[in-house]
Amino acid sequence: MELLQLKNISKSFTAQKAIDNLSLNIQPGSIFGLLGPNGAGKTTLLRIITGIFYPDSGEVLLDGRPYNPSEDVGLIGYMPEERGLYKKMKIGEQALYLAQLKGMSYAEAQSKVKHWFVKLGMESWWNKKVEDLSKGMSQKLQFVTTVVHNPKLIILDEPFSGLDPVNANLIKEEIFHLAKNGSTIIFSTHRMEQVEEICDHIVLMNKGQNILEGTVHEVKQRFKENLFMLKLQDTPSEIPSPAFSLVQFTPKGYIVKLHEGAQPNDVLRHFIQQNNNVLAFNEMLPSLNDIFIKLVEHTPTARKFDQSIA
Repeated sequence: MELLQLKNISKSFTAQKAIDNLSLNIQPGSIFGLLGPNGAGKTTLLRIITGIFYPDSGEVLLDGRPYNPSEDVGLIGYMPEERGLYKKMKIGEQALYLAQLKGMSYAEAQSKVKHWFVKLGMESWWNKKVEDLSKGMSQKLQFVTTVVHNPKLIILDEPFSGLDPVNANLIKEEIFHLAKNGSTIIFSTHRMEQVEEICDHIVLMNKGQNILEGTVHEVKQRFKENLFMLKLQDTPSEIPSPAFSLVQFTPKGYIVKLHEGAQPNDVLRHFIQQNNNVLAFNEMLPSLNDIFIKLVEHTPTARKFDQSIA
């Protein structure tokens, strides 16, 4: 059973429709990438999921039942892109306070907060004030306050903002660990390379609608163009072939495109018959960034793009 179901959600602000009849199913234990250009409706959708906004129509189900923000507050952890911290408050006190707002006792909150502070190398920060933290340090604190109560659903909006590579990798490993232990994670970002590395399932929003959905692998397979990168030991004596055509020569090798009905082995066979050693041969799948740009620029009407990979 899905942990989170959104059924025909719509939300408007005055004359602007932010979410337009959107439906989603998110499986437990998945890392779900929520993508879209600025103004696509991502933030509005996250605020509906967390109960900050109510939809004009549609239904949000959590664990198969209607979501109640006041009763289910302890089941969700939300890390917004904007800093949601009290600048004058000491870090340790603030983490304890926010943990107790999620329903934890003082003793339990103290134990869990200290556990996370040690885990993320924050022990010496306990008596610092938020206003004294760098952007990266405050981001780590926000992550702790988001996950400290062990929520079933974790929503992370640009969680790596301001983090150096070492701390970004530390948070990334914790995200994997949380998902492995049963938490479901919604990951919203503009960094497509992070989505490819972290997420197992994605949805692309545009103009308030779901225009593309599937696993990262499915989406890339859907948009591939039968391009291959070929690296040869010697300059080939002959390139044209009924099986493929040369698209481009780069310092990394030859980019070739298979003709309809041809197989990758036809390319290899062509050059092996010339006694030319093939040093590398890889399929060139499109990046999520390329797919993102192609769909957003070429889908002015925001209808769902492809049902076959949902």
